[in-house]
Order: sequence, then structure tokens, then C-alpha cells
Amino acid sequence: MSIEIWTAKMERLLTPRESAAMLELLPAQRRERLLRIKQEEKRREPLCAYFLLRHALWEQYRWRELPPMTYSSMGKPGFPDFPKVHFNLSHTAGAVLVALAQEPVGVDIEHIRPVSQRTVRRLAGAATQRAFFQSWVRREARTKRSGAGVGVMLESESPLQPGEHFYQLETFPGYVAGVATRGEEPLGQVRRYTLDDML
Repeated sequence: MSIEIWTAKMERLLTPRESAAMLELLPAQRRERLLRIKQEEKRREPLCAYFLLRHALWEQYRWRELPPMTYSSMGKPGFPDFPKVHFNLSHTAGAVLVALAQEPVGVDIEHIRPVSQRTVRRLAGAATQRAFFQSWVRREARTKRSGAGVGVMLESESPLQPGEHFYQLETFPGYVAGVATRGEEPLGQVRRYTLDDML
């Protein structure tokens, strides 16, 4: 199987009715966690990421609902009842990204936004903001794949290890995205949606 990708651009806010309907589709634990985010506009991307994951699982496996999830000590999610189904999701201002694979996988998507030149040079040794976010996405996707925790991302970026792969993804203008794996799975289709396509 290939690594399959779903991504969506959020071009508007959710209506209260849409938000409530999406929340009802989530497992109770996820729903409670998202409801702790008091500002609805800040809840949009994480809520849409789980909604897109649900959509991806329907398209790929015909699952009607999200199965129970567990999290490693470093926060890597998984489906304990389906250990051969691996997934990862990411969200940033205005966009979400989901991957499904048969091996551990990590994804990241970032909206390119202003970052101080000091930060660009210090954290990524990069010359431009785009190069900074490309480095950041590589680090975060690799870290999320391994489940090593966020602290690793602040270290200097190490070369890809034998068997490790990173694919840069074309999603939407103004965004940088990527997927990391350590298997032989090739990159499959990248499906692009708008919020209204998802609903």
C-alpha cells in the first residue's frame, strides 16, 4: 500500500451548527479535549483535522466512525484495535493534513508566516522564511513518525537515516507540507479539499 494523503484548506469559519455536528462524530475523549479550547475559531483546525481523518478512513477502509485511540507517552496517536493502520495528522492556520499508511508515518503542514531572521538562522540555518518552514516541516514530520517528542525538533537537523524517507507535498499556495516514513511505501495520491468539499 502507498502512503495516502488528504489535505483541506479552511477558507471560512465553521458555523455553530457545523461545529456541533463535527464534535458529535468524535470519540468522547477527543471531543472533551477540543471543547477545552474556549475560542471557537481556534478549535476549527484541530476539529477539521479529526473530521478529515474520519473522511480518510471512510474512503480507505469504509469505517463509519473513528475507532478508539491511544497515545504514546510522547503523544503519538494510534488505533490499538488496528495496529497495522497507521495515521498522522497536522493542522496550521487555515489548513489540515492527514496521512494513512501501513507503517509509522508523520506529517506536518505549516502556513508560511513572518519569522524573525534570527529565528530563521538559529533554528534552521536558512536564508528565507520558506526555507525555514521547509526545514521545520521535515523535522516535525520525522519527529512525529518516530514518536520521539517535540524536544528533538529544536536540535540541529540530522541527515535521513538508512530506510528513512521524506516527501515534500504540494498542497496550497502559501503552505509547506511533508510526510516522513521509514518503510518502503511509495507516496500515493494527495487529495485536496476545501472546507465545503468536506462537509
